[in-house]
Amino acid sequence: MPDDHPPRPRPAAADTGPRLAPLPEDRWDATTRELLAPIPRDADGRVANVFTTLVRHSGLFRHFLPFGTHLLRGGRLPDRTRELLILRTAYNTRAGYEWGRHVPLARAAGITGEEVRRVGAGPDAQGWAPADACLLRAADELHRDARLSAATWSALAADHDEAQLIEITMLVGQYHMVAFFLNSVGTPLEPGYAAETLPAPAEAGRDAAEGAHGDV
Repeated sequence: MPDDHPPRPRPAAADTGPRLAPLPEDRWDATTRELLAPIPRDADGRVANVFTTLVRHSGLFRHFLPFGTHLLRGGRLPDRTRELLILRTAYNTRAGYEWGRHVPLARAAGITGEEVRRVGAGPDAQGWAPADACLLRAADELHRDARLSAATWSALAADHDEAQLIEITMLVGQYHMVAFFLNSVGTPLEPGYAAETLPAPAEAGRDAAEGAHGDV
């Protein structure tokens, strides 16, 4: 009986590259070309690695793309709100690819370079407007607790309608899912985005500070 499933990937050796590499364009079949055709290409003429890797599962890709595209391009949230939530999720999940690809989108949405850097410091960092701090706190609570606290829900409800409240939770969940995929398969960030470095985790900064005091 023929096996309709693709071959299982061989285990990758440590530090030898991605576990699943982006599919080169000279290996795209007709289905792959159909699925990737609507995606805008980068300045170098290539389709982003996240798509050319995920398309290896063509059936999933076909259903994933409309949902992800709707959240990114057709959702109810303002661009700034969306990108703050995504950047904080990328930081929380240590998703360097997600961070690198979304920093330019965040800047296009009006998030300043200083604010991008401050995302890593979290909602309690000085300088955030209350509404922005609430968004970062929402991303943190969903990451940590898989739910919004009553206080955060109430604060968000003051500025967002029901559809937007639903979308906030779904957006953060979507980018967690994408981060799980990117981090697990080791999707490489394109050179044109490599300057957008994921901030070090706060714990690393505290550990370094404690180590410095301990050496005194």
